[in-house]
Amino acid sequence: MIDGPYFVLVLLGVLGTGLVAGAFCGFSAFVMRGLASLPPAQGVAAMNAINRAALTPAFMLVFGGSAVLCAIIAVVTFVLWPDDGTVELLLGSALYLFGSFGLTVVANVPRNEALARLEPGTAEAASYWQVYLREWTLWNHVRTLASAAAALVYVLALS
Repeated sequence: MIDGPYFVLVLLGVLGTGLVAGAFCGFSAFVMRGLASLPPAQGVAAMNAINRAALTPAFMLVFGGSAVLCAIIAVVTFVLWPDDGTVELLLGSALYLFGSFGLTVVANVPRNEALARLEPGTAEAASYWQVYLREWTLWNHVRTLASAAAALVYVLALS
């Protein structure tokens, strides 16, 4: 059984990855659909505003802090190699670090940056908006599932 400070660390990992999964789920479930229903110029402007607003200390603490926690959990797991939950702890860390944090860096952020460079009312922005909606949302679905799965397997490690 995982206990002591290691229990608290994993519990915080559950909380962080679960919160991120919830934020991403909101985008997959309704935010992107709502933005897609807007005229392209309004959708582009709204998404750019959302992307700027997301860079708050609170969200970055949860998102980036969860990545740090997952990395610490993985390192501590390798060093201590606990009797219980080893596979779950390493799997949870990998799911979040690669499937959520890593995908954000290589798939979603570059699309956000490309969108931010476009003037919302232009034909170029309208054309890219359709591609952006499809690709960004697809990768967000993956991030959502990876974050939720990380939280789930961390919970399994604690049980």
